[in-house]
Amino acid sequence: MNDSLINEDLAPVPPEKRTWSSWDIAALWVGMAVCIPTYTMASSLIGGGMTWWQAMLAILLGNLIVLIPMTLNAHPGTAYGIPFPVLLRASFGTRGANIAAVLRGIVACGWFGIQTWFGGAALHSTAAIIFGFDSAGETPLPGLGITGAQLGFFLLFWLMNVWFIWKGIDSIKWLEKLSAPFLLAIGLLMMIWGITKAGGIGEALAAASSETVSWAGFGAALTAMVGFWATLSLNIPDFSRFAKSQKDQIVGQTAALPATMTFYSFVGIVVTGATVVIFGEAIWDPVAVVGKIGSKPLSALALI
Repeated sequence: MNDSLINEDLAPVPPEKRTWSSWDIAALWVGMAVCIPTYTMASSLIGGGMTWWQAMLAILLGNLIVLIPMTLNAHPGTAYGIPFPVLLRASFGTRGANIAAVLRGIVACGWFGIQTWFGGAALHSTAAIIFGFDSAGETPLPGLGITGAQLGFFLLFWLMNVWFIWKGIDSIKWLEKLSAPFLLAIGLLMMIWGITKAGGIGEALAAASSETVSWAGFGAALTAMVGFWATLSLNIPDFSRFAKSQKDQIVGQTAALPATMTFYSFVGIVVTGATVVIFGEAIWDPVAVVGKIGSKPLSALALI
C-alpha cells in the first residue's frame, strides 16, 4: 500500500472509536458558534439598513439553509469514517484531492488567524482590567502595528489552541462538552444584564436599530449568512466521522447550529442596544463592553 495515500489521520475511524453522541456534536457547534464574529454579525446587517428582527430572520434562515449541505456532506464521514481529504478523492482523484484540500486549508488558516486575534485581544483587554496595567502608551512594534503586550497575548492564545490541536480530537471533544453550557450561560447573563440596565428588552431593541423596514438588501444579507459556515460544510466529515450514527450527527447539528447562531446574535443585538441606553453609544465588541463596566469579577469571568 502506498504510504502517501494513507496514514493515521486519513485512515477510516474504526467503529469502536466513533463515540460522538448527538450531544457531543451539538456541543461542538455551540463552541464554534459562540464567538465574537457571531456576536457582531447582526451589526453589519443593521448597519446596512435592516431592523433587528430582519437581521435575526436573515441569520436564522441562512443557517437553516447551510444546515442542508452540512448534514448531507457529513453523511459519508459518518457512514465510512473518512475525513474530508479522502472524500475529495471521489471527485478530484488522489492527486487532485491534494489541491482541493490545500485550498480549503488556506481558508481555514485565515479563519484561525482571525479567531486567534480576537481571542488574544480579549485576553489582553480583560487582563488589563483585572491586573490594572495599561499598554495604551506603548510604542507599536515595527512592522506589526501592535504592542508587545498585544503580541504576547496573541501568542498565548495561539499556544492554547495549538495545545488542544496537538492533543487530538478527544481533547477538542472534552473542551467543547465542558465549555458549551458555560458559554450559553454567559450569553444569557449578558443579555439579562443588558435588559435590566436598559429598562427592558423593548428599550434595548428599540435602541439597537431603526424601525424603518426595507427588504432591498435582504437577499445579499441572506447570502452572506449562508457563506459564514459554507466552508465548514465542505469539511464537516472531519468531525462527523467520529459520530456514533447518522441520527447523532443530524440531530446534533440540527439542534445546535441554527439555534446557537441565532441566540448569540440576538445577545449581541440586545447588549449593544443596551449600551446605547447606558453609555450613549453602540458598542458591538463584547470585550469593550466589559471594559466599560470595569468590573474585575466580570472581567475574570469573561477571561475564562
